[in-house]
Amino acid sequence: MTKYLLAWLPMVPLGILNGVARELSYGRHLSALHAHQLSTLVGALLTGLYSWLVGRLLPFGSPARALGVGATWAALTVFFEFGFGRLVMGHPWSRLLHDYDLGAGRVWPLFLLWLCAAPMLVQRFGGGSGQA
Repeated sequence: MTKYLLAWLPMVPLGILNGVARELSYGRHLSALHAHQLSTLVGALLTGLYSWLVGRLLPFGSPARALGVGATWAALTVFFEFGFGRLVMGHPWSRLLHDYDLGAGRVWPLFLLWLCAAPMLVQRFGGGSGQA
């Protein structure tokens, strides 16, 4: 599982680049909510492609292992988000929890579900079925 933990690390700069791209381009022309939604969709596409690449290079082996990898990646993402946001950036809990409000149109929880499922979907439909 260590190799899959390490495989999560490139998702941090991938997410940062996605945020920078949002701020420098379409984020200037959309409402904050719509920019968040589009950025989340772009992030889902990027992590889907990344999950496919990881599955090709480090096959997940089984649906159970792939789901475990996805759940671990989602948990690491949440821990990073809250740890960095709270400890480094000093954001209040209300700001950190804001993106989790589906009722307000915030779709971050859907991204986390996607991140959890992506390796399993790659394993099932996109290759990555060999034993690692």
